[in-house]
Amino acid sequence: MAAPATSTAKTLRLPSNPATVPGSPKTPLPITEFTVSATKLQRPIARTKPVLEVAIATVCITPSRFRVKLLSRFLTICIEPSESTQKVPASISDIRLLLKVKQLPRSAHPRRVFITGGTGYLGSSLIPVLLERGHHVRGLVRPTSKGNLPGGAEVVSGDALDANSYKHLVRPADTFIHLVGVSHPSPAKAAEFRAVDLVAAREAINAAAELGIAHFIYLSVAHPAPVMKAYIAVRAECEDLIRTRRLNATVLRPWYVLGPGHNWPYALLPVYKVMEFLPFVRQGAKRLGLVTLEQMIMALVEAVESPVQGLRVVGVPEIRAAQATLAREVTRQTA
Repeated sequence: MAAPATSTAKTLRLPSNPATVPGSPKTPLPITEFTVSATKLQRPIARTKPVLEVAIATVCITPSRFRVKLLSRFLTICIEPSESTQKVPASISDIRLLLKVKQLPRSAHPRRVFITGGTGYLGSSLIPVLLERGHHVRGLVRPTSKGNLPGGAEVVSGDALDANSYKHLVRPADTFIHLVGVSHPSPAKAAEFRAVDLVAAREAINAAAELGIAHFIYLSVAHPAPVMKAYIAVRAECEDLIRTRRLNATVLRPWYVLGPGHNWPYALLPVYKVMEFLPFVRQGAKRLGLVTLEQMIMALVEAVESPVQGLRVVGVPEIRAAQATLAREVTRQTA
């Protein structure tokens, strides 16, 4: 039996007498109260409670150190979840997302999409939505993973680390989505980022350029950030290669995507709210904000249905607003 809500919640409160930020004596600290309930988390509250307490203590006592020390600490925790993140088939969130997509008019211009990483956390949720929207999807998988691609997509075999194994299978696609990357990224995997993420992206970008693909969609990461330097460096290098090859491309830059198996950072939302309220950290908090799986999928769909000329970068605020953007674009196309 679940414990009573009163025993699993921790209320943290800033002091009732406003302090001032050193160096800015006229700027009062906000007076805020928020509650985090362990009953709503997939991990125990003990994993995140110290972070929240440090956040409040630092805001109240040493705001000048808030930006570097606290930001580094909780962003590292965000991007290094230790719980299992294995793919969850047919979740309630997937069904809810498909129902929401059904309410939108179909795209007036169906795309032929080639996707790498289609069996992963994002790809397995994206493909059913693309199919529902009327797009044709062809997914690259390893020969041993053919049965893992969502139903309805065309399956082709190849090695994401070697474009020669799949380049001849990309056409007649006009849109190339690249989602391949090392799972559970952490600072300890710097060598893997270069061996997998960099190589796979380089192969995909060069293949798309050689084939004259009309629209390339790349999943990058929000930056700059005070942590995960090796991970960010690889993604930034791939973005530079996209520019060098002069691809018409959309680059999406999320930080952490909340979803099945990725829910515990919801406990950090109050910290983000505090940070977005403070002018000296507001921009970073918005750039490195959390997005939901639904928002991320909608952003990818919106990218597919809104091809660009040149390079378009989609940050966290735009990812969060993607559903509204998609609805407006569909209305415009069908008008």
